[in-house]
Amino acid sequence: MQTITTIEALEDLYDAAVPTSLTKVAPRITLLYRQWIEASRFCVVSTVGPEGVDGSPRGDDGPVVTLLSDTELALPDWRGNNRIDSLRNIVRDGRMSLMFMVPGSRNVVRVNGQGVLSVDPALLERFEKGGKRPKAVIVLRVGEVYFQCAKAVMRAQIWSGVDESAAVPTAGQMVREADAGFDAESYDAGYEDYAKPRMW
Repeated sequence: MQTITTIEALEDLYDAAVPTSLTKVAPRITLLYRQWIEASRFCVVSTVGPEGVDGSPRGDDGPVVTLLSDTELALPDWRGNNRIDSLRNIVRDGRMSLMFMVPGSRNVVRVNGQGVLSVDPALLERFEKGGKRPKAVIVLRVGEVYFQCAKAVMRAQIWSGVDESAAVPTAGQMVREADAGFDAESYDAGYEDYAKPRMW
């Protein structure tokens, strides 16, 4: 296998960056980026730590993050599986990225920066839903914000409206692959009812 091992070889392989790919980058959340991010109910959190990297989906029934200022945003850590891989990484190495998506939009907005975990009672209270609060809130200090070009989403046609889920294994089947005695059918059939009271 031939590999690229130097930056010089990499840069020789590609043309110069498209000018707008550089001018679109902002050091803070501008008015239009704010409008876009506040419309997003889903993002992917990317972090890095001593064991490697982690990518984790996050979603909410309204804006997935709250903008605290044009240089800080807050992402509540709602209930999940308690692996806390992303949170461990943030505690040890604050570098992180959020990739925001909006159904139907072919653009994706990315915010890169430094994250910290907050357990400040006043901040936790801001996210209270039905008497429940997150255990922690990720606060991201913005380093840069920009939109990704639409080509990847266009190629994948992810907003085509076609349901392709029948072609992939279920979550229960994937657990059973690792644990032969696992009741995949019951897990899959009951998961939605199980999850509903545990969303927040």
